[in-house]
Amino acid sequence: MTGADSFDALLAARSSCRAFLPDSVDRPIIEAILASAQKTASWCNSQPWQLFITTGAATDRFRTAYAAAADRSEPAPDFEFPSEYSGVYGQRRRECGRLLYESLGIERGDRARAQEAARDNYRFFGAPHVAIVTSPADLGLYGAIDCGAYVHNFMLAAKSRGVASIAQAALARHPEVIRRHFGMAPDRRVVCGISFGYADPAHPANAFRTPRAAIAEAAHFFEV
Repeated sequence: MTGADSFDALLAARSSCRAFLPDSVDRPIIEAILASAQKTASWCNSQPWQLFITTGAATDRFRTAYAAAADRSEPAPDFEFPSEYSGVYGQRRRECGRLLYESLGIERGDRARAQEAARDNYRFFGAPHVAIVTSPADLGLYGAIDCGAYVHNFMLAAKSRGVASIAQAALARHPEVIRRHFGMAPDRRVVCGISFGYADPAHPANAFRTPRAAIAEAAHFFEV
């Protein structure tokens, strides 16, 4: 198998995990994932990412605090969320939701069960670990873009070691709660969270996969 084959196989194997086993990932494995992700390219080699990672009881405390905050306060993310998903972007978003709800047996119009499924985001889908990804305020959008590349490499590095993960914008909805909880410097901006651990293979939420657009929809070639 060539390097390209191995890379393509890893990309194909990775998926967003929405149900985790309670087993913790050993610290040396987490550090190996971090060492791989640290090789991410960044603007002017700034390497703006800084992570706050929980394990064991620390994850449970944060899970409880964040879920409570999500229930009682309005979102105020550091980076503005999309104002709208229009056209094909809205179609893809709805398709993702449809596939998830179908896997969970949630019928169209069942708002109570849909809302409960959405709340699983704030419980980190039962993951034993969560990593909050932050960037310096001064680096603005470009720091966040660099962190996005880091997040993807983190997830691929995790998958290559048998560790499942999911990147969560939902964990950026209440950054002040996060800053207080972790004693974070006020100039750190919350980009997103990554919940990770070992996937529960029996859970239906882990059975579906989202489709990808054709290359022709994403790339435009100019040769003359």
